[in-house]
Amino acid sequence: MFRYVSMADIVDLSSLVSASMVKFIDFRVFASLMCGLESDLVCFGLPIDSRSSSILGKLRQCGSLISGFDGNVDKCLYALDEDCRTTVWTYQQNIEVDTLDAFQPDEQLQKKKRIFYVRRRRDVHKALGPGSKAELATVVAFGSVFTTPYKGSELYIDIHKAPRDKRIQTLLQKIDFLPFVLEIMTAGKKFASEKIMAPFLCAQLRLLDGQFKNHWKVTFTGLKQKLELLQKEGPLPIHVFVMTDLPKANWSGSYLGELESDSRSFKLFNLHERDPLVVRTAEAVVTKKGCPPKTAPDILLYIEETICSCATLGFVGTVGSTIAESIELMRKSGTCSN
Repeated sequence: MFRYVSMADIVDLSSLVSASMVKFIDFRVFASLMCGLESDLVCFGLPIDSRSSSILGKLRQCGSLISGFDGNVDKCLYALDEDCRTTVWTYQQNIEVDTLDAFQPDEQLQKKKRIFYVRRRRDVHKALGPGSKAELATVVAFGSVFTTPYKGSELYIDIHKAPRDKRIQTLLQKIDFLPFVLEIMTAGKKFASEKIMAPFLCAQLRLLDGQFKNHWKVTFTGLKQKLELLQKEGPLPIHVFVMTDLPKANWSGSYLGELESDSRSFKLFNLHERDPLVVRTAEAVVTKKGCPPKTAPDILLYIEETICSCATLGFVGTVGSTIAESIELMRKSGTCSN
């Protein structure tokens, strides 16, 4: 049984640790300590027995505390009540207190989503630094820190540079790209070199990607144009790795089905979660942490991203997709050749 993955499992943080600029603690370890649990949540997985059921109950109660759902707790925890709809956090931008953000919901959006609020920009150091209530707390609960550009603005966090703070500036440069752990990188490269064994194109066609439903026409048009160009340039067949959550059994009658049926022009490859390569890699990741194989995380997506970073004929991704952005960053950083 697979479980959801922690970033601590799949991302190589060694460059940050060696720099001694940041101290890390796996959130599962933190939760174990904060919630007073005897079990090590790093290896906590399914199936759930009577013992783990009691642990889950305690976790739910403690989770409300850690998330800030129950509000501030003395000097233990400070809970932010701002979210990405109302607040954009900045640093060293010399903004006035509660400056309005560039993006504000217009009248049409207010009616459609039934939202009535304004978005303001706040300096994280001024609001949560020395002299603030947050300074007295051991833990600051931010909630989600997912951030992405939207209509010319930044959702939740807009901190890309700190010219007057060399420590933060150096850290921002280091976290601009963090590779996956060696096991995942090796698996992706192995699939590209030993399974595909030829120059190939990668196409990201994940139906459940949040942006695919908004840009599927543009995505397919871009893919068709790229394939037509490659057909003219030759040689054939064109090798294509398809990064998709659509089961191969359902390709019939779709564009993917058309490509697969034209075996003279195209040779398609894809990967699924039960593939031995994926299973072995997931087990290797958790075994390195001293956990049993049964707690292996779902790492298919990250192996697929690595494969796409090795696509020498190019990459066709979904517009606005954070997955596509991640792959483009990997390709730019040359992870496949390292």
